[in-house]
Amino acid sequence: MSVIPPLHRPLQQFFRSGPMPCPYLTGRVERKLFTRLVGTDNGEINSQLSRVGFRRSHDILYRPVCPGCSACVPVRVPVAAFQPGRTMRRIQRVNQDLSFRLIPAEATMEQFRLFAAYQDARHNDSDMNRMTPGDYAAMVDEGQADTMLLEARDEGGRLRGAMLVDRLDDGYSAVYSFYDPDQPRRSLGTQLVLALIEQSRLQGRPYIYLGYWIEGSRKMEYKAKFQPLEALGRDGWAPLAQAAD
Repeated sequence: MSVIPPLHRPLQQFFRSGPMPCPYLTGRVERKLFTRLVGTDNGEINSQLSRVGFRRSHDILYRPVCPGCSACVPVRVPVAAFQPGRTMRRIQRVNQDLSFRLIPAEATMEQFRLFAAYQDARHNDSDMNRMTPGDYAAMVDEGQADTMLLEARDEGGRLRGAMLVDRLDDGYSAVYSFYDPDQPRRSLGTQLVLALIEQSRLQGRPYIYLGYWIEGSRKMEYKAKFQPLEALGRDGWAPLAQAAD
């Protein structure tokens, strides 16, 4: 007897979080719409929801739905139109000795040591600074959706930076990056994004999703440097200034 497969996959369930203090803008309240990645089609779901402004953390896809606030603006870089400015070209010259490659995402102690050093130097008062090797492995392994790691290594083979990325139908989503805090001249945060843009260009993938741009938040405003930048507004994706208007 043959088994007839169901015509439709189960409906994706969405939930809304309770109110929490906003981590980016003082005095504001944060709420999120979220869903979990629990099936075999995580990559497809992640691609679809990334195009409508969701982000992934572990096995959770979320989007802010904060009462009375729309400061979190989903942004992406159109790869074909992107041209690095003078400062970014300088950063690329400084990092000419680094090599970049995309590898399957698998947590290692080498990565964790760099991650811990980065957290201790840049975010020593955050919950992430208290993560153990097991916590880090969970961040890398849970909810994988065609997930890869972009490595930056120097000529001696030492890991200098890494970015956890999800490969989407139309590009890459930058999930989280960390890098050597003792190399400030390299501007490795910017360099990792530039390297991911170049990887997308070589593969013919049109977009790099950078998460949320938040005007007035030092942690998030840097994303506006990657011009031209598209933002998701009420009428869909458009140049950042136009979408904001």
